[in-house]
Order: sequence, then C-alpha cells, then structure tokens
Amino acid sequence: MLAARGLRRLAVSALRLTRRAASGLATLPGAGAARFHDYDAAVTACVERRVLREGRQVHARMVAAGYRPALYLATRLVIMYARCGALEDARNVLDGMPERTVVSWTAMISGYSQNGRPEQALELFITMLRDGSSLLDMYMPSQRLSKKPEGCFDMLPVRDVVSYTAIISGYSHLGLDEEALDLFQKLYNEGMECNQVTFTALLNALSGMASLDYGKQVHGFILRKELPFFIALQNSLIDMYSKCGKLLYSRRVFDNMPERSVVSWNSVLTGYGRHGLALEVIQLFRRMGEEVKPDSVTLLAVLSGCSHGGLVDEGLDIFDLIVKEQSTNLNIEHYGCVIDLLGRSGRLQKALNLREEMPFEPTRAIWGSLLGACRAHANVHVGELVSQKLLEIEPENAGNYVILSNIYAAAGMWKDVFRVRKLMLKKTVIKEPGRSWIILDKVIHTFHSSERIHPRREDIDAKIKENVAIKATGFIPDLSCVLHDVDDEQKERMLLGHSEKLAITFGLMSTPSGFTIQTEE
Repeated sequence: MLAARGLRRLAVSALRLTRRAASGLATLPGAGAARFHDYDAAVTACVERRVLREGRQVHARMVAAGYRPALYLATRLVIMYARCGALEDARNVLDGMPERTVVSWTAMISGYSQNGRPEQALELFITMLRDGSSLLDMYMPSQRLSKKPEGCFDMLPVRDVVSYTAIISGYSHLGLDEEALDLFQKLYNEGMECNQVTFTALLNALSGMASLDYGKQVHGFILRKELPFFIALQNSLIDMYSKCGKLLYSRRVFDNMPERSVVSWNSVLTGYGRHGLALEVIQLFRRMGEEVKPDSVTLLAVLSGCSHGGLVDEGLDIFDLIVKEQSTNLNIEHYGCVIDLLGRSGRLQKALNLREEMPFEPTRAIWGSLLGACRAHANVHVGELVSQKLLEIEPENAGNYVILSNIYAAAGMWKDVFRVRKLMLKKTVIKEPGRSWIILDKVIHTFHSSERIHPRREDIDAKIKENVAIKATGFIPDLSCVLHDVDDEQKERMLLGHSEKLAITFGLMSTPSGFTIQTEE
C-alpha cells in the first residue's frame, strides 16, 4: 500500500522525484493509507515537472491500493498524462471516469491539439458536445448567476483556442448566448487565432440571440480568413440567418455549398417552415431526395412547415406517404405535429381520432396543442374534454384553466368563466401576468399589461394615442381577443394596455426606421 509519507516526499522535492522517487515508492513500508491530499500533492508535482515515469507510479499505487480518485483528482491525472505526451494513458483515464467536467474534456482535447493530432481533438470535441451533462458541471450554476465566464475558464489547465472554443460551446448549449459572445470577444482581443470550430460555436450562440449585426460580422471574419470548407460552419450560418429572418442570405449560403449534409437541408427547411413559407418547404423537400436521404428531423421540419404555413391537405398527404414508406422514422413529435396541423385548421375531431390511433401516449404538449386549437376555433365541447384531461395531468398549471376560461368567454358562457376562476382560487392556482420584452442595446425592457413603472411610460402612452388616430382611416380593432364581460369601449382601452403593444410601441420609438423589431411573450 502506498504510504502517505512517501507521497509527501514526492510533493516536496522535485529533484528526489526525478531521481529517487521510483525506488523510494517501491520499497516504502505501509505506514498507513494515503489520503486525497497526499495523492493530489504527488500528482501536482508530476504535472509541474512533467515526469511521466513517476506519475505512472503514483497512478499505479492508487490502483494497487484500490483507491478510486474523485472527479477532481481523476481530471488531474488526465492533465498529467496529457502534459507528458502520454495521450493513450490520458484517454484511458478520461474514458474510465464515471463523470466528467468541462475541464476534463478540454484537458484531453488540448492534449490532442498540442501534440499534432487535430483530427482526434475535433472528434473528441464533437463527442463532448453530444454529452449535455459534461457541459454543465457543479460550478456552472454559479456562473449562470454571476454571468462571468472567466470564473469557469480560469479553472482550465491550458488556456488556448481549444479551451476557449469548448467553453463558448458550453455556454451556447446552456442558452447563455451573451456569455459566449463575451468570451469570444475576449479571445479575439487577446489575439488568439480562431478556427472553424470556434466560429461554428459562436454562430450557434448568435442564432440563439437572433443577432443579425454580430452574425454578419462573424460571416465577414470567416470570408476574410479564407478558412477551408467546413460543413458544420456553413450549417451554422444557415441557421443563424434563418433565425434572424434573412432567408435570402440563408439560402445563398446553402446554394453555394460544394457539399451538403442532411443537416444542411434540414436547416433550410426549418428556416422556411419557421417563417410560414410552406410552399418553399415542400419544393425543397421534393428536391432533397436527389442528394441525401431525409431523416426524422427532415420529416418533422416538413410537417411543421405545413402546419405553420396552413397547407393542411399537403401536410396530410406527406404524412400518409411517410407512414407507408418511412414509418421507422416516425416518433411522438411527428404525430404531435400532425395533430397541431389538424387543430390549426379546425379539424378537431380528426385530430382526436389521430390521437387515439397513434402508437404513442399523448404528451402534455399534444393535449395543450389541442386545447389551444379549441380556443382558436371556439369549440367548447372538445375544449371541455381536452381541458379535463389536462387538469388531471397537471392540475397546478394555471394556463390550462385560463384557456378553458377563455373558451367559455369567447362563447359568452360567463357563468362557466366564473366557475373556472373560482376553481382556480379553490386550488390556489395563480396565473402569472402576461409580459413581453424587447432588447435594445443589450438592455432588456420588460412590459406587463397596463405597465405603469417604465421610465418612459408617458412617452409610450402618447405614441399609442397617435396610433389610435388610424381608426379615422377605417381601421377596426379586433375586440374578440378581449375576453371580459365589458362594453366595446372598455375592450379597446384594454387592448391599448396589452404588454406586446407596449413593447412594440417602445421599440418603434427607440429604433431607426427600417429596424427589425422582435418581441416575445
């Protein structure tokens, strides 16, 4: 058994470690079980002096003693082997770890990169991205609060472009897109060279932000650097442009690609579908089979595009064809998409029939889609059936009560409206007020209905009153969405205080002409 006294000797003297540690460790008597700090000190000494033989001996003594290193110490072993160029040993340790942090992954990736093995570095990097748990370790939640990427990055063993790229990707996968952008700017300002993978990770973050200005700048960087063709990078450009609403740019990137993967096609299809261009979705889908084989994501993009674009019959025909020829690619999401397609078109009974026929148990999302369709088409009968099921599944969800109440209100069934609201009080279910927000100059402006605390509220009110003047030109406001038992004049006043109207009005006041405004509820 490895003696604690012998390990401390390793940590104290680098000279002894390099010349006498091996023989000393081999003959030391078992003076007691070594502890974490003893092993940590020994491994750290080996890392600092890059002595592979002694490092292997320390590791061997851990194995012989039956000591299973904790996450931190196992990561230190990976670092030690990688620093010493023993990449196979480092990879064996990494692969044997029951859990890994982003530091563990990047230690190995950096080892490959710095030892002239870029292909393996990229392969492992992609593997890391597929493991969602590795990108969030125990100290990442605090980063979400502090918004300081450096806190995580300072813990990395090697600060290079590989490490930067790994962290940028991690933030992107977490939805911390602004943090990813901040870290990229830090990288760029320090003069570190970027590669295709770095730009791919950054574009994924910019897609989440729907930031067209930054996206164009990154695209410019890529063109000026004349980077070699990288399919994943082009796919990220397609996705970024489509999420920013620039489908012409997105399609231009796609058309100019010398080689396209199924992901390339899916990115364009999803972009068209997201913006309701169902005809373009179908046309592109019919061409796709000439080049690549569609997968389940393709089918979902096509069905979703038909749903959002209102091509009901075309979507149903494609679904029937899929059932006959590619049924193995179908999952619950595809059925949910078709149910949404039928619901949006008002074919609620057919949607219910498909729900009963499908080989999957309906999810909350499917039930919710049906309930929303009942609200849109004022179908009280089906709405009651669906809401009853939803209230059984998630009795704490206030949204289900509110939609049912709105269905009753649209039908003028005020007694039932009050009954549902009374039931909410009895079950202590509270609905959060609706809100909309708009981001201007990296500042988030949030609005609630009938907002009274925004510093520019008076200016917003004045602008809204200007817009009311368009009634004189013949504009008639849609009062059907105001589901309260009040007169039309009061309904109009309620519409003026809607959170989305306030956000859009503020955006119109605060941005130059032609600027694209995007709001969320």
